Amino acid sequence: MPYTRSLAQSSDAPSTASIAEPPRPMGLAADASITHHQDDTIARAQAGDHHAFADLYAANKRRVYSLCLRMVGNVAEAEDLTQEAFLQLHRKIATFRGESSFSTWLHRMAINVVLMHLRKKGLQLTSLDEAMEPAPDQRPGRSFGAPDIVLTGAIDRLALQRAIDDLPAGYRLMFVLHDIEGYEHNEIASLLDCSIGTSKSQLHKARLKLRDALRLHPAFEGRR
Repeated sequence: MPYTRSLAQSSDAPSTASIAEPPRPMGLAADASITHHQDDTIARAQAGDHHAFADLYAANKRRVYSLCLRMVGNVAEAEDLTQEAFLQLHRKIATFRGESSFSTWLHRMAINVVLMHLRKKGLQLTSLDEAMEPAPDQRPGRSFGAPDIVLTGAIDRLALQRAIDDLPAGYRLMFVLHDIEGYEHNEIASLLDCSIGTSKSQLHKARLKLRDALRLHPAFEGRR
């Protein structure tokens, strides 16, 4: 069961341009209006309208950046990968056929950009056991009889995000894909070119390592 979905939301402040926006219609009519506007923007971008593409970039850049940052844990790399994801979008937007939502399609494109980046850095995603396992002197002791982490009320969001950022790249990747982004094990296996069993095993190890890190948090210490 996913640990948290709240990390998927960006905390960036809204742009000043959004202050002057007129009130939006409510309910189903609003949803239909937004969908129609997005479909029109996508169609214009596919036809080569640069202003339409700029609108898509403005509407989606925060979400793509947040995803990249969670996956790589480095601000500079996340910024570069966000730009690369939108370069890929610019090249491939004509291939979007609407078989899934545009946000889902872009989301998968961004994930593939990050995975390609990680492969180039030498993270062997086809050998997850080796790529994710820390060196012996980095392995925290595991006290299986100790109380488990109760994330609601036990730790704050900042501590959780810091613990995720500190995970080794392979562990962080598995945790983000499953417990934050909501991918099923069969989808992760397809993305990472590994078995479903490996996906489950590595997620379990990632959670254990995260719990070990969070047990050092003062909020948890006070609950023992």
